[in-house]
Amino acid sequence: MSRHSFLEATLQGFTRAVSKALQSEHAATQPGLLQQLDPRVRVLGIFALVISVILCRRIEAIAAILLVAIAIAVASRVSPASLAKRVWLVVLGFSGVIALPALFLTPGVPLFVLRYATLHLTITVQGVRTAVLLVLRVETAATLTTVLVLSTAWTHILKALRSLHIPAEIVIMLAMTHRYVFLLIETANQMFESRKSRTVGTLSGSERRKMTARTAGVLLSKSIELSQEVYLAMLSRGFRGEVRLLTDFRLKARDYAGLTAFLFTGCVAVWMGR
Repeated sequence: MSRHSFLEATLQGFTRAVSKALQSEHAATQPGLLQQLDPRVRVLGIFALVISVILCRRIEAIAAILLVAIAIAVASRVSPASLAKRVWLVVLGFSGVIALPALFLTPGVPLFVLRYATLHLTITVQGVRTAVLLVLRVETAATLTTVLVLSTAWTHILKALRSLHIPAEIVIMLAMTHRYVFLLIETANQMFESRKSRTVGTLSGSERRKMTARTAGVLLSKSIELSQEVYLAMLSRGFRGEVRLLTDFRLKARDYAGLTAFLFTGCVAVWMGR
């Protein structure tokens, strides 16, 4: 292990996070299906599909919505490989752990019996169906929301939410959180680079842990201080609780057609998934 392995790994992680953010912003400017629609239509349409996924009780209906989500992603210039790395594998690992007990705890027709010494675990058909339904539902909802975020600028999503009468406090918290994530990443990157340039010799495990704790404490202190300064600067510039953008949203014929298609697809999926 190299003497700067911890610092280098941390810097590489920050770099990858910024790189993914830049890729997301780039995808939002590409000519695609969702990019041509009004942001309000995108938010409402994706929300309608997510609601339909929640209401569906049949695996076939949810799988159909997942195929629709993949088709929308491809038409919106969002790579399925990117979705696999960002969403599908991560969600599969997380939701799979949650759904695993359902294989053994759901009563029903036995499908397979695991025997080890005195331990007997029975996997039922109903348990497999319940687990698959949970994982597929989470995968589909996560795919839809990720496609929305990747194909729409974050500021446009926030303005669309505000246009749909989401409370201003929630929209502002989302906007500030999004901005502070990148600001803290940049600050932490600078701190680690500074520490790396001043580190001589090999650091022991305890020294690396102490350095990480001190860095996290300084970063937290800076973030609190910066939040106060930013808030006072916003007040001095006339901020009164409402975020405004220069971009105006105007609905066109294709927007109405797109919203109708989203709602129709959602209703059909709910009807099929009863």
